[in-house]
Amino acid sequence: MSLRKNGIRTGVIALFCLAAGGCGVYEPGNKETEAVQESGPAWKRLAETKEDITFDWYINYSWFATEWGGNVVSDTITEETGVSVNFITPMGSEVEKLNALIAADSLPDLITLGYWEPQLDDMINLDMVYPLNELADRYDACFWEVTDPAVVNWFTQEDGNIYSYPNSSILPDELDENDRIGSNECFLVRKDIYEAIGSPDMSTQEGFYEAVKRAKEMFPLVDGQPLIPVGAQLFDDTGNVSFDKYLMNFLAVDQERDGKIYDRYTDPEYISWLKLFRRLGQEGYLANDIFVDTRTQMEEKLAQGRYFCMIYQYTDMLSQQKALYARDPGRVYMAVEGPRNARGDDPELPVSSINGWTVTLISKNCRDPERAIAFIDYLMSERGQMITYLGVEGVTYEMVEGRPVLFRRVQELLDTDRAEYDRIYGADSAYWMLQNNVMQLKWEQETSPAIQQLKDWSYKYTVYNGQYDFLFPSGSKESVMNTRISSLWGRTLPQLLLAPTEEEFDRLFAEFVRERDKLGFKELSEIKTEYMIRAKKKLGIDE
Repeated sequence: MSLRKNGIRTGVIALFCLAAGGCGVYEPGNKETEAVQESGPAWKRLAETKEDITFDWYINYSWFATEWGGNVVSDTITEETGVSVNFITPMGSEVEKLNALIAADSLPDLITLGYWEPQLDDMINLDMVYPLNELADRYDACFWEVTDPAVVNWFTQEDGNIYSYPNSSILPDELDENDRIGSNECFLVRKDIYEAIGSPDMSTQEGFYEAVKRAKEMFPLVDGQPLIPVGAQLFDDTGNVSFDKYLMNFLAVDQERDGKIYDRYTDPEYISWLKLFRRLGQEGYLANDIFVDTRTQMEEKLAQGRYFCMIYQYTDMLSQQKALYARDPGRVYMAVEGPRNARGDDPELPVSSINGWTVTLISKNCRDPERAIAFIDYLMSERGQMITYLGVEGVTYEMVEGRPVLFRRVQELLDTDRAEYDRIYGADSAYWMLQNNVMQLKWEQETSPAIQQLKDWSYKYTVYNGQYDFLFPSGSKESVMNTRISSLWGRTLPQLLLAPTEEEFDRLFAEFVRERDKLGFKELSEIKTEYMIRAKKKLGIDE
């Protein structure tokens, strides 16, 4: 059961002590904290009373390449806070780099990583990061004003401390209250090819198969390069989200049934569609590229328009889409109705959950934790959000009838050359580490024609699935079982798609189920049900 927009009954509960709200967190009679309280936001006070500082900030993504300094946004933030940033990113494996930093006890001042990463628990359990609540109580009560009580409650550990704070976090009631929160997931086709083959219905297996086949027959080459009939996200150690989770969401496969976690991987609708992709592979319509390409190679092929169709996150191809649009608006990608179950049910496409995307922490190696918590508070404040999203008034935008409007030259550069836009301006969430997507909706700008259709398409299909967004403690029994079963699926999925016959597919899948059961699948499902029940209660989701 998923929670559809306009069908949510919530009452998100703030369970933490009222003493932790607002500036009243400071201890009465403590002259030091009372003096800090009276002086306003800590970032402003510290900028006036302390020398400028540069923090090392580790971003656990090898693809992140945005620099700090030299653009409007970062220079303005440094001017206002006195803080500069030296970003550190892994050159190769993110896992190896972060594990090495932890093993050597050499974590930089700030760390940003995916909320699901096991190293998050490692850093907390090894006492390598500060409790944000303690830093807030000691140095900057405004933390409690710029954070959401429900999010704080969700991320608070058993010891009563919160060590990390997310970006892009969305609560159930926020989806209910906003009609412009969409899902990143969509079914993309290349517009000119799709229209040339007659704009077919690709929601059925027969229609999907015929469309892919016809596209390859009519357009074997794209600017001299072979057309890739079916694209997908990257294959990794746990599978491929395009061929598992995203496909399941398009088929509206239940997350739970009868109050228990449902086994989506053995759902008949899903298996039937997976067999269709196997058939396409057998007939040569699943190119070898999709099984081996890196993200960089994928981005190059997207920019060339070499994929005919793909279940994908449109936010992962914005730059490529804009480049295609600049060359020829007719050769862009567009969102259309994709795979559906045999009943023709609407897709159930999830928005970001309360976990968000990444979380940020302050290392105990931090050279100035007071300055660090104040800097984080600045970025999470409305002032920080407006600057990182819009830029600076008079430079990147002007106020028109009480609303910010980007200057045309700025908007045009954003729509045509993202790298140059970041180099000059650095807005539009180039610094996304603590972005608040819901807050930024009130400043939302007109979107490039290249993107608007992709952005609007999912609104009618969004659901809230945060209650199923499980986080298992690192090293726990359930974490170990989940990792082993996920790895088993990661090895099995490519074999299924490349199986030479349906009989071989059935054999491989039966073997997967047997091995999964040996790894504790039944017990893990029971544990997931317990997690789901607790999550619903914590989120205020009614049954």
